[in-house]
Amino acid sequence: MPLGTGEFEEAWPRIVRALASFTGSLDDAEEYAAEAVARAAAHERDGGRPIESYAAWCTSVAKRAWLDDVRRRTVERRLTPELARPEVGTASDPSEHTAMDADLSREGLDDRLALLFVACDEAISPASRMVLALRVVCGLTVPEIAGHLGVQETAAAARLTRAKRALAEARGAFHVPDAVERERRLPVVIACVAGMFTVAHRTVLDPADALADTGRQALSIADALVAAHPDDTEVRGLRAVIRLGLARRPGRVDRTGTGLALDEVDRSRWDTRLLRAGLDDATFAAGGDGRFAIEAAIAGLHSSAATFERTDWARIAELYGALEDRWPSPSVRVARLVATAQSRLVAGPAALGDVERELAALERDAPAYASRDASLALADLEWRTGRREPASARYRDLAEVVAVEPLRRFCLRRAGLTPP
Repeated sequence: MPLGTGEFEEAWPRIVRALASFTGSLDDAEEYAAEAVARAAAHERDGGRPIESYAAWCTSVAKRAWLDDVRRRTVERRLTPELARPEVGTASDPSEHTAMDADLSREGLDDRLALLFVACDEAISPASRMVLALRVVCGLTVPEIAGHLGVQETAAAARLTRAKRALAEARGAFHVPDAVERERRLPVVIACVAGMFTVAHRTVLDPADALADTGRQALSIADALVAAHPDDTEVRGLRAVIRLGLARRPGRVDRTGTGLALDEVDRSRWDTRLLRAGLDDATFAAGGDGRFAIEAAIAGLHSSAATFERTDWARIAELYGALEDRWPSPSVRVARLVATAQSRLVAGPAALGDVERELAALERDAPAYASRDASLALADLEWRTGRREPASARYRDLAEVVAVEPLRRFCLRRAGLTPP
């Protein structure tokens, strides 16, 4: 039957994991999985027999293709010994893979988590682990990863190549870590899922369908993490952040597809079921003091405020200060400054001088994503304190560089221009 909405996201990690176990190579697994998916699409397009199990069909096709290529390369090496031996994974005894998969099935480990834990191997540098996990498991593009990490696309691509090479050299073959190893790698896995959601939250304000909804996919992986680590406050804090972010998403754009400022949001559109679930997670996470426990507390304050004006901005600024101590980041610094400014707005522009100077420095010197946030914050402060002319000029400049369409339309509206 034709592939339904959301089924690809469920099938892909199952296919890759099965192929990685079979071939002994994560790189080969990705390559042959992509080939099998393309063949499945062509099979259905050409009127072939309906595919009942997409994952099983693609896995079987990919295994045959890999074996065919291995046999062909074996013949080439035998007949032309002067050729260099290609860097391909060598399958071990299939019974070993079957046993490993059976063990993981008994543990109930989600396929996506299995791949995330593989990608977060200690043999790989922390920066490269993040790139590998975001690309292979979370499905982000290299430009999206580069933007999230604040690096050049070429640097992100180079890290991805180095990570795959280091993983192959260190382990020799695909290996899902045991429970002790997974516990050590858990913080990086959590950060990867958070990165996946952050990119979605920044770039997909109003997803067209489930296939484009990276935010919901991040929630699905967070659910699997909670199932595996139900008592971990950082895991529960991560899910709280994702749940609360998704709960507030319906109010982020108006009916024309234009983004809205926080004080313009219709809070009655928020998803109350997700809000309650997210606040439950945030309450549990409050037992910890790590990065995601603090982020959950911040998201909880935003989500529980009845109106924009009644938001406890002073407390949010304090929490961002604590978060900055644990996880120094330009984006966290911008958020702390924004919350501080909101708590001082009643005193007028004179009370914002030091905040605006810090934001201007970040606008000039911070990585692209934080620089854009600083620019938006400065424009908003000018707008709210009646300095409409400089605010309009800043929004006009932002509209030239912002790639997210709802946000671009918002900037044009504030600049007094009509979106094309």
